[in-house]
Amino acid sequence: LGSCTADISAIGLGGMAMTDIYGKADEGEATATIHAALDSGLNFIDTSDAYANGKNEEMIGRAIKGRRDKAVIATKFGNLGNAVNGKPAYVAEACDKSLKRLDIETIDIYFQHRVDADVPIEDTIGAMKRLVEQGKVRWLGLSEAGPETIRRANKVHPIVALQTEYS
Repeated sequence: LGSCTADISAIGLGGMAMTDIYGKADEGEATATIHAALDSGLNFIDTSDAYANGKNEEMIGRAIKGRRDKAVIATKFGNLGNAVNGKPAYVAEACDKSLKRLDIETIDIYFQHRVDADVPIEDTIGAMKRLVEQGKVRWLGLSEAGPETIRRANKVHPIVALQTEYS
């Protein structure tokens, strides 16, 4: 992914439906799926603090316990349902909460889930860059961002990945 130096599988596993979002989810089945993915060589696991109000991150944290070295963890912040928050203070707060829920020391790829039209992207990415400097995050990504926003963000800090809804 971009300038990311990690060996990341070409296919990733999205965690969103592994908690009660589309209906009742089975944590045992979700954990078994994550373990089977890791055992097969798939290592990219994606989640968000927005999925089931952080419960998805908690579930993934439990599932990768003892297997952290096999997983590349991506999570996202800033999608608050009917609002978006890209304010620098919120970026730091959201990261700390995600680290705690995931029970890990470093997030591999940290995405801004939705671009906040009220906060210059340079400010949001500047706050995310500080997380990299602090060792809380390894690489940065954006979700649902347009070309000009990506260019502006990349001037502040390299953006290694872009997530865009496809289906």
